[in-house]
Amino acid sequence: MMRWLLFALLLICLLASAIGIVVLRHESRQLFGALQAAAADRDVASVEWSRLQLEQAWLAETGRVERQARERLNMQRPGQVGILVEQR
Repeated sequence: MMRWLLFALLLICLLASAIGIVVLRHESRQLFGALQAAAADRDVASVEWSRLQLEQAWLAETGRVERQARERLNMQRPGQVGILVEQR
């Protein structure tokens, strides 16, 4: 009787550990899929960030800004720049 009880207990432990392994493997595969999706999102964001940095550099180019100021806003360079110093 004791042998059958020990055998049944060992069999239950074996089945529980097998089910635990299956559950953990399934969870591991799901987490790996989520990791791959996050890595793909990161790559897309990195490409977008690089594109935005190039666009920002192009927009901030000095010659372009000066040309836009002349053409769109009709701005001109000041003729003579002088500095006034007030003494008290």
